Amino acid sequence: LKASDRDVLSLLMSYAFSYPVFLSNACSSGEGAEEMLFSNGGGAIFLWCRQTACLLLKANSELRAFYPTAVLPRQLSGDAVRVYVNSSSENLQYPVLFVVRQQKGVLSWQVPLIFRGLYQRTYNYQEVSRTLCPSEPTPETGPSDQIIFVDVASMAPFNIAYELLVTRLENFQLETNKAFNFTASPSQPQYFLYKFPQDVDSVIIKVVSDAVYPCSVVSVQDIVCPVYDLDHNVEFNGVYQSMTKQAAITVQRKDFPGEQFFVVFVIKPEDYACGGSVPSSIHGKLCWEVDLVAPLLCLFPSPCSAPDESSSSGGRQLSSPGCGLPAGSDTDSSVEEESDFDTMPEIESDKNVIRTKVFLYLSDLSRKDRRIVSKKYKIYFWNIITIAVFYALPVIQLVITYQTVRLGSASCCCAAFVLNLLFPFSAFNNILSNVGHMLLGFLFLLIVLRRDILHRRAMEMKDVYTLDYGIPKHFGLFYAMGIALMMEGVLSACYHVCPNYSNFQFDTSFMYMIAGLCMLKLYQTRHPDINASAYSAYASFAVVICLAVLGVVFGKNDMWFWVIFSMIHVLASLALSTQIYYMGRFKIGDHLRVSPPQDRMVLLIVGNLVNWSFAIFGLVYRPRDFASYILGIFICNLLLYLAFYIIMKLRSSEKLLPIPLFCIVATAVVWASALYFFFQTLSSWEETPAESREKNRPCILLGFFDDHDVWHFLSAAALFFSFLVLLTLDDDLDTVRRDKIPVF
Repeated sequence: LKASDRDVLSLLMSYAFSYPVFLSNACSSGEGAEEMLFSNGGGAIFLWCRQTACLLLKANSELRAFYPTAVLPRQLSGDAVRVYVNSSSENLQYPVLFVVRQQKGVLSWQVPLIFRGLYQRTYNYQEVSRTLCPSEPTPETGPSDQIIFVDVASMAPFNIAYELLVTRLENFQLETNKAFNFTASPSQPQYFLYKFPQDVDSVIIKVVSDAVYPCSVVSVQDIVCPVYDLDHNVEFNGVYQSMTKQAAITVQRKDFPGEQFFVVFVIKPEDYACGGSVPSSIHGKLCWEVDLVAPLLCLFPSPCSAPDESSSSGGRQLSSPGCGLPAGSDTDSSVEEESDFDTMPEIESDKNVIRTKVFLYLSDLSRKDRRIVSKKYKIYFWNIITIAVFYALPVIQLVITYQTVRLGSASCCCAAFVLNLLFPFSAFNNILSNVGHMLLGFLFLLIVLRRDILHRRAMEMKDVYTLDYGIPKHFGLFYAMGIALMMEGVLSACYHVCPNYSNFQFDTSFMYMIAGLCMLKLYQTRHPDINASAYSAYASFAVVICLAVLGVVFGKNDMWFWVIFSMIHVLASLALSTQIYYMGRFKIGDHLRVSPPQDRMVLLIVGNLVNWSFAIFGLVYRPRDFASYILGIFICNLLLYLAFYIIMKLRSSEKLLPIPLFCIVATAVVWASALYFFFQTLSSWEETPAESREKNRPCILLGFFDDHDVWHFLSAAALFFSFLVLLTLDDDLDTVRRDKIPVF
């Protein structure tokens, strides 16, 4: 039989062979070869094998179909050969075995093809399609021919029908900035070739699916045979990333000496790896679109949804303010022993008498020597530097090491991906956008330093307004706030190197400290002598961070944890309220008669109601994002206290000067704008990385920064203005005697 160039010859061999069939090669290697001789001893069949061969036959234990030296024209640039097999048999005991031998490797599989999933579930596929690894031309084979051997066998004692189809892929090579559509399934993976053009040094591979599931894997592998294109081995080589609806991988020319690579697409048999149900209900083909984007274009900016020079430079900035910050001019080198809530030198009865007055003024709570109190608050600054160094250095080491040794997996990070030629980090935009925290934190330190220097000069000159008027100036907490803002930028950058469920604490630890330090500073303003010591404050922050860690580990489904945490939350609220109510003088067994102002009682009642509401909410709904839940508690308490402070200030006939008023308005406007971008939810570490990437959207600022980067910029500015509010809020009292300034 002779086929025309456009025909595909399909033969059904129903012979019951009683002996193995030995097939001889009748194809010459010449360009015009169109025939292949199959001989069973009694006759001959000529089969066209120029570009496409399709053969339908039966195989049993006595039949071993062997297709020798199938001579196909060597693929042109961008071409490859794909083998498709199909069998109607579902007998797992006697599968049909296929072996394809090439110039540089052997590819084999069986039909039905079996994949194993979670809990040893099995998934069987009757249709299998594989792309053969392209081989380079050699002097022996010539520039135009590709020799392929196909071996088909089965040990079944009965006939098994199968179909074999060999085709040439016309569009095997991907092009830059040109989308390409294709389909794939778990048993029919796909991979394509990409060659870097001369003027391109890096690209972003953007993959979009027309359906959320099934779960898929995108892999970038070097030009090496065999290509790992099955579910159980796709993670063995190169860089890979799981996806549901969209994915992106950054690739640079310098990583591939041959200046080319394979892009491999594998569909998993079940969706568990991407956060879907088990088992998957979708087993059909999935249509994908792949696009290689030119360099320096933003693909999927995010928060999960990722330290390098930027992080380390933040660490260097950390120590620079120390040269002249709170060095101070005090000559007293001794610090007297002090309790957690009091350092007043008066006798105990005097303390109780003062704090049980119906109306307290600032002079009643600023009786201690200024040098002693100043040294007490400087401890906040030095302690936070120590904490920052011991906390940040292991984090920086971890993320740099992890970026180097995570064995090609780009699927453990809930981030979007932006390419920058100078840095090896995907999502470098989310790292770079944290520079605002570091710069504005450093600027705030300079502003505080200027005020500190002017205050010390006034003290040296014995200025009466500095000694007896206005709020006592202690800058230790302000310095600590500036350092905390800088470290928030450093650790947020470290988190965004690879955002995921495990390292979200990097991004939140100093947020807790910022909120806590702001509340302490607000309380210290009218209670300078009885504020908490640095040791007790940082110990409390450490307890909060420990609870955050426990919440990340146990807070998902464990009811016992939420019961314990809610009890701790309520008891801590009551204990803190008691200390505030008794002005830090409460001890079990004491009987103090206290008549606090009604306004303070209102604050304590409202504050406890808010905290109890948080505790009940956590106990009922058990939010998965426990770190943000704790941060919400801190922020709500801070806002409640700040609102109370401003209301009481206005009720006491005090006024807001233009600068603090501007800072308050700017803080409100910038925070509102920042929260708008924060709630855009471009990614989420609460979900799997593949599910998180479904939320990714293109960049909106300069073609490089996304919505979450804008959140970083605006939140840094909002924190800066918030700090300025605390710094300037009571400037109107600089000419008011302290015995005329009420305490609230």
